[in-house]
Amino acid sequence: MKKVLVCEDEAAIREFVVINLKRSGYEVVEAGSGEEALQKYDEEKGGVDIALLDIMLPDGNGLEYMKALRQGREGDVPILLLTGLTSQEDVIQGLAAGGDDYLTKPYDFPILLARIEALLRRADRIPKTLQAGKLVLDITSCTASMEGRDLLLTQKEFALLSLFVQNQGQVISGEYLYEKVWKTSTAGDTQALKTAVARLRNKIRESGFCIVSARGEGYCLEQE
Repeated sequence: MKKVLVCEDEAAIREFVVINLKRSGYEVVEAGSGEEALQKYDEEKGGVDIALLDIMLPDGNGLEYMKALRQGREGDVPILLLTGLTSQEDVIQGLAAGGDDYLTKPYDFPILLARIEALLRRADRIPKTLQAGKLVLDITSCTASMEGRDLLLTQKEFALLSLFVQNQGQVISGEYLYEKVWKTSTAGDTQALKTAVARLRNKIRESGFCIVSARGEGYCLEQE
């Protein structure tokens, strides 16, 4: 049974969505504010399969809470943004901030359900493990090991290594890495990336792979 986190401050809408999701066979965790959503997510220890997040929340902008769900927390839950904001700029902002899909109010429940199921199908197609030489990455637990030894990666180191492994032999720009891992642009400052890459290089020694700098272009994971 898939578990859905529903963060909606309007009680009537939240109750309608929760009831119908349960009737459709889903387990539901509900929250009426951004802070409550983060608390409920942490209580589930990353066991939420998808989050429905209202943008206009009583305690802040839902996009900021979405970033908090993405950073420093276990798992990489798909997020469907729900909002009364309908302009093209609002849609673009929501997706650019990290949302996986966007649905404007009012909406019919069958459409909401179809969007949820599409995101879950997409998430299920993502491999649970990645491998490069002696490196084995567990996507579910966000851990990496080498010949059974935990590499003790930080969250950002794991995210970086995942991108490198998925794009072996291809140069990835620093700008792209910042957007994916730090959820922001470099703004001309690449020190955090350089530091993280240096730590990764040290941790994956003897794996059969190394992270190569492509001057002015980015980084690439290559086989030694």
